[in-house]
Amino acid sequence: MISVMVVDDHPMWRDGVARDLTERGFEVRATAPDGEAAVRIARAVQPEVVLMDLNLGATSGVDATRAITGELPATKVLVLSASGEHEDVLEAVKAGASGYLLKSASADELVDAVQRTANGQAVFTPGLAGLVLGEYRRIAAAPEAGTPQLTERETEVLRLVAKGMTARQIADRLVLSHRTVENHVQSTLRKLQLHNRVELARYAIEHGLDGEE
Repeated sequence: MISVMVVDDHPMWRDGVARDLTERGFEVRATAPDGEAAVRIARAVQPEVVLMDLNLGATSGVDATRAITGELPATKVLVLSASGEHEDVLEAVKAGASGYLLKSASADELVDAVQRTANGQAVFTPGLAGLVLGEYRRIAAAPEAGTPQLTERETEVLRLVAKGMTARQIADRLVLSHRTVENHVQSTLRKLQLHNRVELARYAIEHGLDGEE
């Protein structure tokens, strides 16, 4: 059973999401009405996934995300926001969020996103990951000195990992075997000295190593 905490300043929305997740078999350990409470309660209950709104008052969802991911590395934050502005997505990912889902998502999409987040995948509402990756390509004036060199195939796999695709989905997209995709992922992790797919997704966004469509 995946443990979850729901953070939102609207009681009806917060309670509704918590109820829906409970009915789908998740363990909702707590809810929180604002960013300050979210950080405090997360320390106490240490859920696997925090569903985080962004507009939370004095301590924003971005600030709360940064604090939670900094203090609780085993807890993943999935932003659930009404805003689809790429600046908001960018700030959330930079703060440590594992993904970003719009509130217009269906209950099935929310359940799937929480499960994938708990499994270490980067999850974005379709289209948002591309916006963020495109923004980083525009603002990146030049590759950083000493950036590890990835092969063309590793870069292609990295871009798809950053979009939240599973190894099986990547294999189907690139017409490769599942084992070959996993080998590319592991090779990229070693080169970049990273630990999991969430870190790979963040690296792709921060360094523009996502490749072109």
